[in-house]
Parts: sequence; structure tokens; C-alpha cells
Amino acid sequence: MSSVIIENIKLLVNTREESKLLRRKELAHLPCIENAYIIVEDGIIAEYGPMAALKKTDTNSIDASGQYILPCWCDSHTHLVFAAYREEEFVDKIKGLSYAEIAAKGGGILNSAKKLNETSEAELLRIAMIRLNEVMRSGTGAIEIKSGYGLSVEGELKMLRVIKKLKELSPIPIKATFLGAHTYPVEYKENHQGYIDCIINEMMPVIAKEKLADYIDVFCETGFFSSDETETICKAGMSYGLKPKIHANQLNLSGGVETGVQLGALSVDHLETMNDAAIQTLAGSNTIGTLLPTAAFFLRMPFQPARQLIDAGCAIALASDFNPGSSPSGNMNLVVAMSCIQMKMLPEEAINAATLNGAYAMELQDEVGSITVGKKANLIVTKQIPSLAYLPYAFGSNCIDKVMISGEWI
Repeated sequence: MSSVIIENIKLLVNTREESKLLRRKELAHLPCIENAYIIVEDGIIAEYGPMAALKKTDTNSIDASGQYILPCWCDSHTHLVFAAYREEEFVDKIKGLSYAEIAAKGGGILNSAKKLNETSEAELLRIAMIRLNEVMRSGTGAIEIKSGYGLSVEGELKMLRVIKKLKELSPIPIKATFLGAHTYPVEYKENHQGYIDCIINEMMPVIAKEKLADYIDVFCETGFFSSDETETICKAGMSYGLKPKIHANQLNLSGGVETGVQLGALSVDHLETMNDAAIQTLAGSNTIGTLLPTAAFFLRMPFQPARQLIDAGCAIALASDFNPGSSPSGNMNLVVAMSCIQMKMLPEEAINAATLNGAYAMELQDEVGSITVGKKANLIVTKQIPSLAYLPYAFGSNCIDKVMISGEWI
């Protein structure tokens, strides 16, 4: 049995006896233990507490004087599997080209779809594994990955098979989401119903048979999929046992929040554009609102109204939206910092939203998201820092000393 004791921890962060989805004032409550220890056995948190309560053993002990330990980030919304970045479009945007003009040049999601369909499954897996290792080193200890850059039967299945392979190879928990309804492929531009039929009749049966996805997602947005189409696709997915997670209210009041709540969606994600009705609908539900501040930042859009959502009683999570078009970074430390700087979340709220609530948004709350006996020892050990608030405050600094995944240093 492998065992590790970490001693003299300046602050052990997010210590909980039991897990609970956090809202309102509870989101701002971050239980911590000063001058603490933690014992890890066989990759699982076995014990923790104040140093005064530690009964000495002969096990390898590590001194963490001046350092903080947090549970790893739980990133519940990413598009980590893609064939290539799109920095040339980034330059086009700087030069003043609009989204429509970039799309007319073959850019946007369709650009990613073209490249993905030309890339082999083995190559996709190789580059996805590099990205996955990179986000793990920056503290991510659980992740959700969506398809949606295939936009063809072969392409979508290829993506989901890569995600399934990542699940088998990865030391961190991964959830897979089928997002065939990301946009309309060129050949279905004038035949929306034809593509919806393709998603439901050709993609879903194979996905169900090969157990390729946990969730179904739809980009519910003006010019993409309407709330009625979203409902149709989600209900078809639900008939195959896929729970809905919806891209909602990014660019317009799309009805995505209301549709998601009505369907009992696990989460509705983005939420840059919200009104009182959408906020109240979300607040009165069990659906989690996942905020993606780095996407708003990269697209120069207004940030999500986090304070209004929290004060209204919505359960919110934070995620990176790591993707080549609108958030080419999977660094959750930056997400947490931006949530404090631009959305006026307290450091405690941001940490809770990026750990425990993020775990809830992937149904992984019994495995990860807090320092709790029996959960995976997926831990962030900071460098020597002056305070917890310093983490989001020093947004450009790497405050992580090392990361433990399932009891192993990576």
C-alpha cells in the first residue's frame, strides 16, 4: 500500500466532510484548516486535519511549510480534441474582419471541422494527449470534453472514439459530450432538418451502441439551433440515456436556459446574455449555470453577470471552454483570476465554483472537487504564497509548485 503524508501545510483549502452543490452565501464559504496535514493512501485521501492531531508514522512525509493545498480544478466544459489551432483567424479579427467575413473565408467552426475530418484518429489522440497533460500540469484534475468539430457521421464518431481512448489512458476522470449540433455543415446549410435527422438517426444509435458519450449538447443560438430544435435533439439523446448540457445564451437571449431547465439539463453553459426571466428560471432549478469567462475575454464580449446569478440563487460553475476558436487556453488558474477581476467573484466563490460545483457539473462530486476522505487525491500544491487571495490577484504568475493526481506527482 503506497502512503504519503504532507505536513505543515500553511492552509488546506476546501475541506469538507460531505459534498453539496453550493449557492448564494454557501458559495462564499470555503472551509480551510491552517497548519494542516493530509494523508494519501493508494491514491485516495485517507485522513487530514490540524498538525496537532497528526499521529506520527514512519511513512514518507513531505514538508509543505508556507504552501497551500487545494483540490484540483474540475473543468466541466472543454473542446480539447481538435485538429489545429486557428491563430490566423485571431490575426484576421485584429485586422477588423467580422465573424461572418472570417466564416466566408472558410474560417470558424467549419474550418476546424475540415481539418478534423482530414486528420487520423491516431494523430488526434496524440495531440489531445499533449493538451491533456498540459492542463493537468496547470492543476486540472477532472475534465469534460465535447465532440462537435466533426459535423459528419465519421468525424463525430472519430472524435468521440478519441475521447473514449483518452478516458482509458488518462489518470484523471473524463466525461464525454456529444455535440453534433454545434453548427450546420456546408452540405446541410439549406436543409437544417436533414442534418438534425442525420444526428438523431445516424450518429446517436452508434454512439449509444459503442457507449461513446455521457451527455448530449446543442448550440442553442440564433442562426444555429432554435430552442425547439434543441429540445428535439436533446430528447432524442435522452432516449439513449444521454443527459443534456446546453450551450445557451452566448450571443442572444436564445431560450437555451429555459429549454435546458425544462429538460432537466445538468448544466446550461456560457450565459453572457441574460435577462431577469432567464436568471429566475435558472435560480429556481437544479440546473447548473456554467460560466466561461475566458471565452468572453477572447471574443471581447461582455462578461457573464456572475454577481446577479449568485445573488439570485443560481448554482454556478466555472470552466475554461478550451477550444481553438474562442478560448485557446485550458488554464483554469486564469479562469479563476478572470472571474474575480472581471466578474467580481470573491476568491472563495471562484475556487468553489471551479472545484466542487465544477465536479457537480460533471456528476463527479463523489470522486473529486474537495478535500474529503475517500475522494481521489487530485491536489494542487502552491508555491509559498502570502494568502489565498494572492492566487487570482497574481493572475500572470504560476503559483503552482506541483500537482498530485491519484496520489502520484505528475
